[in-house]
Amino acid sequence: MSNRLIENYKQGIDCLVNAVCGSGKTEICLGLIQYCIQAGLKVGFAVPRRSVCYELYARFKNIFKNNCVVAVFGGHHNKLIGDIVCLTTHQLFRYNGYFDLLIMDEIDAFPFKGNQVLQKMFENSVRGHYVLLSATPSKELIQEFQKPGKEVLSLFARFHHHELPVPTVKVGNYLKIYYILIKQVRQFIKQNKQIFIFVPTIDESIKTAKLLNVFFHKGTYINSKSPNREELIDDFRDKKMMYLVTTAVLERGITVKDLQVIVFKADHPIYDDASLIQIAGRAGRKKDAPEGEVIFIGETKTEYMERAISEINAANEKLQNMLQGNQNI
Repeated sequence: MSNRLIENYKQGIDCLVNAVCGSGKTEICLGLIQYCIQAGLKVGFAVPRRSVCYELYARFKNIFKNNCVVAVFGGHHNKLIGDIVCLTTHQLFRYNGYFDLLIMDEIDAFPFKGNQVLQKMFENSVRGHYVLLSATPSKELIQEFQKPGKEVLSLFARFHHHELPVPTVKVGNYLKIYYILIKQVRQFIKQNKQIFIFVPTIDESIKTAKLLNVFFHKGTYINSKSPNREELIDDFRDKKMMYLVTTAVLERGITVKDLQVIVFKADHPIYDDASLIQIAGRAGRKKDAPEGEVIFIGETKTEYMERAISEINAANEKLQNMLQGNQNI
């Protein structure tokens, strides 16, 4: 697929990469980025969130050691020009008609999704061609890229060729779901497995963490208002904590080995099938730990939960068919 991106770029074809969570969408683009750099072209890689932008910048600094990589996001825009510009979508206004190649990741995420102002800024910043990346593109977007001059490239396999973890659903009344949560967290901790516990709101992250801290001490909460998010994530990766109660801020761009995932109050209206698939994609991302549990806890089983599970099962079925047929995945 990497070579296909390069050939399409040469032919002036814009691409949508529809790839499952953990497939290595960024790595797929490295060859194209290298090609454009060597040709003296201006390359941008845009993401909606500041934390993901900084992680991407750090990765590219390590990969492209002989090139100038800059990061541009709110409060960090002293240097705007480099061989590769990693930036948040809000910063695209600085680059009108600038990029020969612009790669946009997480196009289905807040705040880019459905934001016409940001979408216009994206269009205006491209003078060459672009690549969009998504694990959950809309049907409308897929149809748009099936037109002449565009192409959809699909990848149903993670880089380690293991199936995506299929979520299980546990339901109960308002009191029982807390009992289910505590029991499940206790089980994972006994197995020495770390956990992301996703909740729908900031208030819920604080309340749920306080409850869990009564029973389990090696954990805390993180949300968009947490001033020390990077420090908390580093502590979690160093196994100084066993669980993090989190809002959608950790829904994307974070990889932790042998991670288990719980979505608490998964029947909340904030969770559609796309967001649930993204959250489920946090588990089983490492080659030496390709499996993990994903559990949806709520008072009811929603249509969105069913859709998410159905789409994950469908992706796994396509992977198995390809493996059995020895096709290129």
